[in-house]
Amino acid sequence: MDLMYASTRDANVKVTASQAVLKGLSDDGGLFVPERIPLLDVSFTELAGMSYQETAYAVMKQFLTDFTEEELKDCIAKAYDSKFDTEEIAPLVQADGIYFLELFHGATIAFKDMALSILPHLLTVSAKKNRVTNEIVILTATSGDTGKAALAGFAEVNGIKIIVFYPKNGVSPIQEKQMVTQKGANTFVAGIHGNFDEAQTGVKKMFADQAFGKELASHGYQFSSANSINIGRLVPQIVYYVYAYAKLIAKGDIKEGEKINVAVPTGNFGNILAAYYAKNMGLPIAKLICASNENKVLYDFFETGTYDKNREFMLTSSPSMDILISSNLERLIYRIAGDSAQKNAEFMRKLNEEGVYSISEEMKAELKDFYGNYASEQETAQTIRQLYDKTGYVLDTHTAVAASVCRKYQAETGDQTKVITASTASPFKFTRSVMNAIDPSYDTKSDFELADELSRIANVKVPKAIEEIRTASVLHRTECEPDEMPETVKRFLGI
Repeated sequence: MDLMYASTRDANVKVTASQAVLKGLSDDGGLFVPERIPLLDVSFTELAGMSYQETAYAVMKQFLTDFTEEELKDCIAKAYDSKFDTEEIAPLVQADGIYFLELFHGATIAFKDMALSILPHLLTVSAKKNRVTNEIVILTATSGDTGKAALAGFAEVNGIKIIVFYPKNGVSPIQEKQMVTQKGANTFVAGIHGNFDEAQTGVKKMFADQAFGKELASHGYQFSSANSINIGRLVPQIVYYVYAYAKLIAKGDIKEGEKINVAVPTGNFGNILAAYYAKNMGLPIAKLICASNENKVLYDFFETGTYDKNREFMLTSSPSMDILISSNLERLIYRIAGDSAQKNAEFMRKLNEEGVYSISEEMKAELKDFYGNYASEQETAQTIRQLYDKTGYVLDTHTAVAASVCRKYQAETGDQTKVITASTASPFKFTRSVMNAIDPSYDTKSDFELADELSRIANVKVPKAIEEIRTASVLHRTECEPDEMPETVKRFLGI
């Protein structure tokens, strides 16, 4: 029987997996969630002998039940191919007692590639299944990495246009150059004069605006999303946690059934939610370590049970986590509220109107598997420098936040359970912050000179993604205010 998807805000909404992928966001503003978390139906011994592609099928077939075996395997084969620069797709590297799960070996050197390499294929299959005749417009807000990964994934895909909004002064120079040099007649990029939360709120408002949706439909367009609010983004992210655990068994580093901890640098909450779903599928995860930067809204939530976005927005060296409204947390809130759309909708109404909500003690008790903490800018830089000095291994700023919080957790609890840390971006994506952490005297060099120097000191080749943008021409120059986003979309679409 097909696994159906419900809206987190309306108990009456039920759709298939392909419909959830196609829509991205429910009409009521809710996120699509599976009615139950399916269990893995293969043993860890079997998984230990599987390739990444085989593991992806074993996990994803459980969630995307209205896709045929042939359709799903075809999507997987097209996604996880030579665009990744390692055969493993997601290698595990051990440094100073922590296993770093390198999720940055795709086309845009960030973990978003893991899901955005397959989403275009899932979406085109979903459109055919549901006899969609409109052209699909992927509308996405990015804090830096999703934008480029989505642009790269959807460029030149027939029947799809992609529009990306990013905070003009809130991403790294490398991230911005990756986006504004993107080729493809169906790709559009705009920098907003505001922060990521304003970009994300603007996108959500357009999804919820029924009159705007009708206007688009009259011109032959319909919206979908490439953000992690789309279940087609979230499901592929579950795969790499299952794969990493199986690889630890294969290496003989853990026994089947032995528990591990997982540490994740967290902004929009999608990546750690994927680990939570993996745990609910049967993966033996003990603790989910949620690492924040100085925008520590999630740390405060796990400490107090109150989510409060009414605070100063901080620009940090880990910009992909500079977020005060963590959209995917809604899926967890729905779950710990007993799968109650009514309760969740009330929390989200409070967040929208007052910027704050508090969960009950019973709901707080459901969060016992999570540990939240944060790393300051100083601690993040210190973690990069110390690990490099000790091992020669270089972390990006986001992964350093997670490693720092992981060490805090171990110091506080004495827990020596083996830990996998999601390494979410290549250090080459944030060269200035990374190199300044190692030695402040590097600050006089240009970003590309720093990339060459990083290659030398880390003994790692400069990634293709960096080489490609060294001399690339800027193709996207649009800027707008947050309230001008709908008009910008219409202009891009020629409406």
